[in-house]
Amino acid sequence: MNKHFRKIPSAIKTVALVGCTTLVMATTMPAAAGNDITFKAGHKSLQQFLLSDMPPSPDNNKFTDARADLGKMLFFDPRVSGDNNMSCATCHSPMFGWSDGLETGKGFQSQVLGRATPTITNTAYNSIQMWDGRKRDLEDQATGPMEAGVEMNTDIPALLKWLKMSEGYSAAFKEAYPKQGINKDTLAGAIASFERTVISNNSPFDNWVKGDKKAMTKQQIKGFKLFVDADEGNCLACHSGPNFTDDGFHNVGLKSFGVKDPDMGRHAQKPLKSMKGAFKTPTLRDVTLTAPYFHDGSVATLKGVVEHYAKGGEVQSNLSANMKKELPLSKKEVKAIVAFIEALESPHDNFVLPVLPLK
Repeated sequence: MNKHFRKIPSAIKTVALVGCTTLVMATTMPAAAGNDITFKAGHKSLQQFLLSDMPPSPDNNKFTDARADLGKMLFFDPRVSGDNNMSCATCHSPMFGWSDGLETGKGFQSQVLGRATPTITNTAYNSIQMWDGRKRDLEDQATGPMEAGVEMNTDIPALLKWLKMSEGYSAAFKEAYPKQGINKDTLAGAIASFERTVISNNSPFDNWVKGDKKAMTKQQIKGFKLFVDADEGNCLACHSGPNFTDDGFHNVGLKSFGVKDPDMGRHAQKPLKSMKGAFKTPTLRDVTLTAPYFHDGSVATLKGVVEHYAKGGEVQSNLSANMKKELPLSKKEVKAIVAFIEALESPHDNFVLPVLPLK
């Protein structure tokens, strides 16, 4: 196994498994995918929620340690931006769960952007990228912020010229991409390779799925039951599969959709009525580290997020078919769902910054 996947370089924060001394009787419930779920630690019906250690990579950019090492340097190097003062990590920081802790991001010369900065945690498992799905994969996405004038405002030809003049980067590219040279494709491929190392798949929930009866509390197990129940939390309707996302796009009734000329989200890429105000479903893994929430950063806490869904959103004019107008959740049940979502946070080793080439 590659070294990057033995020690997962993600958020600095660490968590401990919460003990639970009371055994919970197994119950069964149909999952959204039609499979029965038995709520018993280690049960075979739960294995569908385990995420692989090695995310997929395309044939033209197979993962190697050398490519990830190069990508890590590029990701943290502010010299890749137009003003040489912001890196990919400026917005996607390990200190903020690989986001930035802001309601919406800040780009070139600190101008405020229209959408929240999405985390890069587990983006390697996504079948499509960005809030509106305009990028097909990590390689396609990697240079997008660089090329955007409102974000990093990078002159790509000038950057490639500088990288070729750098002894350190020239050597790193030669090792990572022998005979391929330094070009936009290898630049994007290296950054994408590093992003594939930012993984969360070792949470208390994962340990419970693997058979550790004490990995989750009674409250968290109750929250999981509510989470998957279509008549209660209905969360699995969108936050499905081992990465807790359907990779789909939904209008979830945010207040910002009710303003004049709202952000239309996916509709700009796919002009369908159902895509008006629809945004990509984010993963819930390590979501505890990435507040505030939603594409507009409008909700500060996970409790607020669950309560938003419980009341069926704020603006229901083009609500996703997966949304319900109201959920029958008590305050105690809302807390239980939040507790389960907290059990999706993995413990992480302290992140070690790369040493960048001086020339």
